[in-house]
Amino acid sequence: MSVGLDIGSNTIKVVELSKEGKGWRLKASGVVGYQGKAPEYAKEDKEMVPVVEAIKKLYKEAKISSKDIAIALPEAQVYTRTVKFPLLTDAEVASAVRWEAEQYIPIPVTEAIVQHSIIERRESATPAEVLVLLVAAPKSLVEKYAKAVDMAGLNLIVVETELMALVRSLAPQDQTVLIVDFGAKATDIAVARNGFLTFSRSIPTAGEAFTRAVAQSLGVEEKQAEEYKRAYGMSQSQLEGKIKTALEPVFRTVADEMKKAIHFYQSEEKGDTPRSAILSGGSAGMPEVASVLAKMLGIEVVVGNPFSKITVDPAAVKSLAGFAQLYSIASGLALREI
Repeated sequence: MSVGLDIGSNTIKVVELSKEGKGWRLKASGVVGYQGKAPEYAKEDKEMVPVVEAIKKLYKEAKISSKDIAIALPEAQVYTRTVKFPLLTDAEVASAVRWEAEQYIPIPVTEAIVQHSIIERRESATPAEVLVLLVAAPKSLVEKYAKAVDMAGLNLIVVETELMALVRSLAPQDQTVLIVDFGAKATDIAVARNGFLTFSRSIPTAGEAFTRAVAQSLGVEEKQAEEYKRAYGMSQSQLEGKIKTALEPVFRTVADEMKKAIHFYQSEEKGDTPRSAILSGGSAGMPEVASVLAKMLGIEVVVGNPFSKITVDPAAVKSLAGFAQLYSIASGLALREI
């Protein structure tokens, strides 16, 4: 069994997979909302009680069997950089990362957990080089998530970033794509090439900003605005297009950041232009979001299927309809064999 637990700022998602030959089958999944602080904002253990209780409730309701889990750290709290080194061996790359990490991350190395993975060896480039993904997380952040997991009675086996998990669940193996995950407080943007994360950034414009825009435009409470947003989204034909009109400026901000990510990737990494964008997260499920973003960006935009690499029973497909886009991170975590 392999379990991915995605602790968001408003909801917690879990996916449990069982090995089936060389592939995976969905054994169980679930989502639960909670009121309280996400682990990174908790200053004392008692402030984690709401999230811990929500994890316990989700585990019970979803009937998850394994206590060994993988979790993802919020992208806005970690540092991800693509670094180029001369054509070194794996051991030499590890040594170089250890010595040079300080110049790539904005916190002291002594206060960080630093990991790396080799993306690509460019032997035909002049000069030859190796492309390395460097990821650093504050130790204090990892400790808080580990504490929450421990308080819930679970065993933390793997920690990675949200975008690494997303790339594993959503990115095709043979092309360059943009992946965009709409959370409650942040939208995470990644470029994935041939199934590897090669560029990432996080912006503070996301689900809650969309809801506020609707609330202010229509003069309604945020709870009502949230319902309007989910039901009508970017549809011009619903409510005389009022929700679309309210949301459009905020979505344009996100689209501009997506364009910047593509431009930066092309100029810095000299990479292929992403041919399509794959959406994930709660706001990806709003009506017409993909088609509106496609017009703004001038590329194909689709809502990702986090179970595309997983066998799912027909009955489960039906029950997941409308909620599937919430599971991309949890699925990606579970797809990493732990």
